[in-house]
Amino acid sequence: MDTVVDIADMRVSRDPQVDLVTYSLGSCIGVAIWDPEVRVGGLLHYMLPQSSISPEKARTNPAMFADTGIPYLFRSAYELGAVKKRLIVKVAGGSSLLDDNGTFNIGKRNYIILRKIFWKNGILIDAEDVGGSISRTVRLEVGTGRVTVKNRGKEIEL
Repeated sequence: MDTVVDIADMRVSRDPQVDLVTYSLGSCIGVAIWDPEVRVGGLLHYMLPQSSISPEKARTNPAMFADTGIPYLFRSAYELGAVKKRLIVKVAGGSSLLDDNGTFNIGKRNYIILRKIFWKNGILIDAEDVGGSISRTVRLEVGTGRVTVKNRGKEIEL
């Protein structure tokens, strides 16, 4: 059963029948986490690196920004029994779409802040598919922890 994670959205689940899926990851980043012991999974689709550009939006929708969405994802998984040291973390997105000149570099900035947040918190990335100029779909199977990335008709497992 698919549970769609929209843009600027986050979902966690411990239902083994659920697949968390997010579409249209361009410059946005998708973060999938999974605890194999308690089979808790979560998927975040954030749009922008820092909430300081709109603190009000960050309060009403923390999943919009990396600096508020990432902690929100991890806390939500912990509430369902996940443990930080057991989490498997996979990341996709951060493309440069419609920004051929690199004027805004949103994808790169989204990825850089993710790495900074993870480094400060001792979190390692187990697999990733980032950059380039493609849009991606990410799927996390909560029951197995399997994460796939689909783009241009090709699907890979992270």
